[in-house]
Amino acid sequence: MRYRTLGSSDLNVSEISLGSWLTYSGGVEADATRACTEAAFDAGINFFDTANAYGQGAAETAWGEILSAHPRDSYLLATKVYFPMSDDPADRGLSPAHIAQQIDASLTRLQTDHVDLYQAHRFDSRVPIEDTVEAFQKVVEQGKARYIGFSEWTPEQIRTAIDLAGPDLFVSSQPQYSMLWQAPEVFGLCAANGISQIVWSPLAQGVLTGKYKPGQPVPEGSRFASADMAVSQDLVYSDAILEAVQRLVPIAEGAGMSMPTLALAWVLRRTEVASAITGASRPEQVHANAAASGVELSEDLLTAVDQALGDVPVTEPTLAPAAQEGIKHR
Repeated sequence: MRYRTLGSSDLNVSEISLGSWLTYSGGVEADATRACTEAAFDAGINFFDTANAYGQGAAETAWGEILSAHPRDSYLLATKVYFPMSDDPADRGLSPAHIAQQIDASLTRLQTDHVDLYQAHRFDSRVPIEDTVEAFQKVVEQGKARYIGFSEWTPEQIRTAIDLAGPDLFVSSQPQYSMLWQAPEVFGLCAANGISQIVWSPLAQGVLTGKYKPGQPVPEGSRFASADMAVSQDLVYSDAILEAVQRLVPIAEGAGMSMPTLALAWVLRRTEVASAITGASRPEQVHANAAASGVELSEDLLTAVDQALGDVPVTEPTLAPAAQEGIKHR
């Protein structure tokens, strides 16, 4: 496993990280969650990404029980705040009160006194940005988070937050990014301000493994066979996409690598990316994903990938689910 520095921080994160979005919030059983997490340690993965909203605390609780058995300095832990935690309209967003409440709740579930990275899961245009920035600064001052990041903010929102906070508060951005989703327009802006990318869905929710075939039912036991884990399937699933992915299979085979290795190495070719967040429901998937660390792709191979994909990938700037434009000021 290779490691990269996360933005302007002193955190060295594994190029492949383990996420818990659709899996450890209820999509897989507790034993599988534990097995995958332990496999991550075995593979050299030191970066674990979750969120309070994953299963409304379930993913954090699961990892709190598992990770707390490991020395706290042996892993880096990231969580997030924004999405609803109950039916109460006030129990969501990036208000100072909600951030203060949710960081404490997350730390309790995670069985730790701090997270290494606390992220705004989306931008909250209903709250003055000054209030949000100050609330995150307070979390750091209190020692509850070492660094702050954000997910799926627009360039305008990022610039405004940096202008308010200065260059040191934000160290990471978490966009969707993969061979099939090439829409993020924030890489250059973030790099110029000491902010790394930690990308979600680099395997397009498993589509880039090649296991889903056009015109065929989804395989038993796969993510999209589970109602709990197929909630965002429409982002990356269509016959045209599946046909394009099948065109990649001989390219990967010809290069002597698996489809996950090709897809993850493609993401990691970008120096702006510090880590690719992967999900796994079985330990062998963790090890297969970890194998992509350090793999370099030739220019000829990258050209072949582009030709195989054609115009299928999303390349135009596209708002993520639940993302919003606009900024509110005091």
